[in-house]
Amino acid sequence: MKNINISKTQVIINIAAQTLTLYHNEVMSHHYPISTAKNGIGSQQDSGCTPLGRHVIAQKIGGNAPMNTVFVGRVATGEVYNAELESQHPQRDWILSRILWLRGLEDGVNKGSNEQGGCDTYQRYIYIHGTPDSEPMGVPLSHGCVRMRNADIIELFAQVAEGTPITLIDS
Repeated sequence: MKNINISKTQVIINIAAQTLTLYHNEVMSHHYPISTAKNGIGSQQDSGCTPLGRHVIAQKIGGNAPMNTVFVGRVATGEVYNAELESQHPQRDWILSRILWLRGLEDGVNKGSNEQGGCDTYQRYIYIHGTPDSEPMGVPLSHGCVRMRNADIIELFAQVAEGTPITLIDS
């Protein structure tokens, strides 16, 4: 979407409620069910947890990809997710359709490191991304990222820009 005013657009992710809410000009415009980490809240490297705090969208990836495009290492594989592909790769953590790569803004909380080690959201590869539509929403099941329905991530992707503020809260 052209001419997005990021100062007037923000996203709030409520981990307790398993929801993502998009605001334009301080008015809620969209509300989506999501799935965050099955390991809960946390920011440490290799924790498999979803980090809290203030973030921004660092990179938008996959803008012209077809729905259900499979990404590995933030690169489209040329595959389009379907049941047959899933049966061939049952252990794959599916990243589909679009990626919004997050960057933490709070030193020692979700940026850089702290006394326990690395806690950097960007270096942990924490994204908002699509997942198979057969996966439940409203239930924490991810490996740390924020999962969304494919149609929802495509809709959200079109309404945000790199630099859009994203805040992850636990209540």
